[in-house]
This record gives sequence, C-alpha cells and structure tokens, in this order.
Amino acid sequence: MGMNKKTKTTKKVNLTSSNMSEERISELRKILPEAFSENKIDWEKLRKVLGDDVDSHIEKFGFTWSGKGDAIKNVLIPSKATLNPSKDESVNFDESENLFIEGDNLEVLKLLQKAYFEKVKTIYIDPPYNTGSDFVYKDDFKAPVKNYMEQTGQKDSDGNSLSTNKETNGRYHSDWLSMMYPRLKLSWNLLRDDGVIFVSIDDNEVHRLKMLLDEIFGEENFIANIVVQTNPRGRSLDKHFAKTFEYILVYGKDASNNSCIFEIPKNEKALSEYNKEDENGKFRLLELRNRNPVFTRKNRPNLYYPIFVNPDTGGVSLEKTKEFCEEALPLNSNNDEGCWTWSKDKFTKDNTLLFGKSVSTGAWRVYRKDYIPEDGATTKEKTLWVDSSLNHENGKEELALIFETSGTNVPFDFPKSVELIKKVIEVSTSSNENHIVLDFFAGSGTTAHAVLQQNVEDGGNRKFILVQLPELIGKISEEFDGKYKSIADISKDRIKRVLNGYGDNSNAIKDGFKVLKLSESNYPENTFEFDPEKTEQENQKSFEEYLTKAKQSKLIDDTDELSIVYENIVKEGFSLNSKVLEGKVGKNSVYTVTDGEQQLLICLDKSIDKKTVSELSSKDYEGNVFICFDNALDDTAKANLGLNVELKTI
Repeated sequence: MGMNKKTKTTKKVNLTSSNMSEERISELRKILPEAFSENKIDWEKLRKVLGDDVDSHIEKFGFTWSGKGDAIKNVLIPSKATLNPSKDESVNFDESENLFIEGDNLEVLKLLQKAYFEKVKTIYIDPPYNTGSDFVYKDDFKAPVKNYMEQTGQKDSDGNSLSTNKETNGRYHSDWLSMMYPRLKLSWNLLRDDGVIFVSIDDNEVHRLKMLLDEIFGEENFIANIVVQTNPRGRSLDKHFAKTFEYILVYGKDASNNSCIFEIPKNEKALSEYNKEDENGKFRLLELRNRNPVFTRKNRPNLYYPIFVNPDTGGVSLEKTKEFCEEALPLNSNNDEGCWTWSKDKFTKDNTLLFGKSVSTGAWRVYRKDYIPEDGATTKEKTLWVDSSLNHENGKEELALIFETSGTNVPFDFPKSVELIKKVIEVSTSSNENHIVLDFFAGSGTTAHAVLQQNVEDGGNRKFILVQLPELIGKISEEFDGKYKSIADISKDRIKRVLNGYGDNSNAIKDGFKVLKLSESNYPENTFEFDPEKTEQENQKSFEEYLTKAKQSKLIDDTDELSIVYENIVKEGFSLNSKVLEGKVGKNSVYTVTDGEQQLLICLDKSIDKKTVSELSSKDYEGNVFICFDNALDDTAKANLGLNVELKTI
C-alpha cells in the first residue's frame, strides 16, 4: 500500500493461502526441468520424458461428471480470506489447542494447508447425503468469501443462497460431486502418512462417493465399508424397504501403513480364553492349520509340508527321526489337504511356539501359542456395527440431555451418536500421542464431544479441529428458537456444556477450545473485485485507483490488531495454536508469534524507531521473519534490517 520503492531485501507479506498450482509446477520444474520451454510446461517434451508411462489410448476407464473440471480448478485457487480470533466465544483461548472454525469449509481447508499439511491423524465427516432435502454448498471460486457472506446471511444480496439439491435438478448428482471433490482433495493433503478418513453416507451416493474416494485416495488405499445400524426399527417413510443402515467408507493415506487402523482391546469373555501360562506369560492355543477352504497343496505349494511330532514331548520338527516320528499334515476347513499358515522359514525361526498333540481320531494336530500382548489382548474391529448406542436415537437423547430439553425439541433429525465417533477415534488414534482429529462438516459438534470424552476415558491428549458453516436455523423449536442464530452457535454451546459437565457426566473437563471465524482479508489488495466485463488493462487501472484510496491509516485505525496478527499467522503457515505475546522491542510494540522453533515478529506501529531497528539487527533476531507497514521504515532501515531478518511489509 505504501509508495516507497522497495529494496531487494524487502518482500510483500503473503496475501493468500498456499498456491498449490504454483507449488506443484515448481516441484515439477525441479524434477523435470527438460519438460519446460519459455517458462511453461511443454506437453510434447513432457510426453517424451515420461515415455511409456503416458497412456495415449482414447478409451480408458474413468469417472467424470458435469462440472468436474471446475471442481479440480477450485482446489488450486488459493484463498484470500483470513481467520479472525473470537476470544469471547472461546473457552481457555490462550491455552487450549482445540479449534472450532466458523466458516465455509472449502475456504477454511485452503487456509489450513500450510500449517497442517500432513499433520492430521483422523478425519471424520458426515456430509450432506444428497437426499433431495439436504443443502449443497454453492461454491463460487471467482468471489468465494463474498459468496460465503451472502449464503450465510452476513450480507444482503440478491445472489444465490444455500438451498436443497432437488432431484429434479438436471445436475443433481454432479452438483454434489463438485461440492465434495475439492474438499476431499484438500483433506487428503492434511492427512499424515498413517492418516485415515471416515465418511458417513447413505445409499443415495455411497457408490459414487466410493468412486470419488478411489480417484482421490487411490483404490489401493480403500480400507473398509462399515455398515452401521442407525435406525433399528427402520424408517417408516421409505417406499419399499424400511432402511436400518448407513455406511462409513474408510480410506487411508497409505493403507499399507500398519498404524492407519489399530486393533481394539478384547472383551473380558475373550480374555478368559488365555487360560494357559508359561515363563513368557498367559497364552491360548490356536490350531496352526489354514481354515480357508480353497487353500490346498496345489495352489499354496510353499505352505504345504509335513510336520513331525515327538509323541512323548509334543515337540515338532521338519525332519522325521526316531523321536519325531508322528506325521501331522495340514488340513483346510473341509478337512481336505490344505496348508499351514506358517512358511518353513517362520517354522524354523519360531518352532518353539508350536507343539503337537493327538486328537480323539488318533490323528496328530499342530497348535501354536498365542500370547496376550503387553498392552492386553486385541482384535480387529468388524465392519458390521449394530450396537444400540450407535444409532440416531441415542444421538438425539444425548443432545436432549446436554441441552436439558426433550428429544422433540432437538433441532437435528439424525444426529450422530457420541459412541459412534468414539468408536472411530478408538480404532484410528492412540491415547499415547497428540493426534489431531478433523471434522469439517461439524454439525452439532459430536466429534468434539467424542474427542473430549475419549480423552477422559483413556487419558489421551487428542486435539480436535471442527469446521462448521454458520448456516441459519430459523424457527426450529420452542426451546431453541431465539437462543441460537446458526448451527455453528449450537455446536459451540454444546462443546461448552460438555466441558462444564452435564447429566451423569457432571465433572468438568479441564480443556477448552479456540473459536476462529472466516472473514474477508484485512488487506485491501484482497478485497478488490475484478470486473469480468472489463479488460485486463481496465481492471488493473481500477485496482491501482482502489489501492490509492485504501489508505494505510484506515487499516490501522479500523482493524483489530489481533486480526491482522492472525492473518499473518495463517498465511505464513504458523499453527493456529501458536503462542502470541505482545511486548516491546526497542521502543515499539511487537507481537511475537512462536510455533515450536519458528518465530514471527509483527509490528503494527505507524513508525518504527531507530533503536528498534538496531535491536532487531542483533543476533537474537537473526533469521526471524519481521512484518511491519511498508511506510513505517525508510529505505535505509529496510536495507539494514534485511541483512539480519526476513523483512516483509504490509
């Protein structure tokens, strides 16, 4: 905004979120510089470099829909918006690392890309099911923040508003897929290598959603399709069958990573099976044979071999001797010639865990010792979830208890139960790590509730990030009418009530959450709207006139300083849980933002004193990023500071 000529040591502050298109092209340039010509990708050169890896066939398997091209472009368009802190709506803002972000989840996901890239362990979302009555976010990548303000009633406009996606709409499925694609793609970026996503859906879109997830995550990273009984009595309004189930599709960032999904503790009944003990601990006996009926000596020849048993000791060997004289052959579940579950190499390595014994028929069988792990016996979770605590009625009763009302007053028809999300958390996170759980269709806030409660139960230190559009709720019930303006308001209040304790859970939870709200950028450069009817030259002229009118003093006088600080936190890629301290450097007020070993200094004074410049030039601040107003420094001060810190100006 200032008119001073900048030195080479001065940079402009970051005005947008990650520009993924530029970043990817930059990465490609490093790997394949020969594929570029005149600073552009040369497709023919790229084809030659890739050789046989380019599929030139026109007909090939694929998944497409009307609007897919725009949905892909939408991922690459950086966000100019910001996240403003709302301390008065938060609980323990300065200490808590839980986040509740109010805003359009597409813009928010873009703003999270730098700070949370590959840091999220688990994502759970319950998106609109596209039943003909669910709304679909109407994304406008040309003016996303303005569009968001209009849709949520924060600004008056004759533009589009949130609406249901009627089946009569010719692009009924396409609109839903175009809404889901960029959000799922951006969420993929945020997952760790052992990260996993759970997506609740019903049978209206489950098959299309699976194809979408196959494309984004890769078919090889599909983990499970969990069937959840959410309505045991069935929905009476359904036409042919009374539906009782919904689905949860599960994908990993890398499904081959063993830490994607954790086994769960066995129940007491299962633990009673470990009724034998030796010097290595308690164990149970499992027959070594492979029970798959189709596995035979013909199709698994490497797993078919005789094991010889010592009838006196039960010891086993691969070689027949005078002591090891009884032969045991593998069988499958049909009692045909089958195969073992162990290879010869594993037998040689761990044969002390095996022993043989005779059964009633006189035949010899081989058994292995299965010890209880140090942290207790575990088992794989099943893909059929029918426990009554997981259904919608349980979720509704929980909300009624939290808000001290009746189930008929709860403003959610099919709220997810806390137990359902806790089950997701249990199989995908560890209580021993500070795992992050993300839900960007937060709804009533069940995921936050589940994280807090699971931490209480197992002593974990998980953190949640919730994103919810402040969708207006209108008149929904006598109990809620007038008390809450939006779904986001209900969700925030629910989290506060859970922290304070409710019903039988009357003990307060020592935690909290930060509230941040999606807002227009504080910088005039980001709020200018280009006119599509004008030429590029005309728009550029209008832009320059706009910046001249948008005086720097207006930004200083009209904007909360903490909002400017947080815009720089977001766009510099610092964690939203960075510690922010206001203090003095030299003679100026400076905000010091600390995120681990990273540090960011922000001064919003109109003028920076020479003593401040001198102090910032010392070794204590070497290499740090320092942000200030452009005309707060003269050219000499900029040059001196630029030798010691990374200077960026507003």
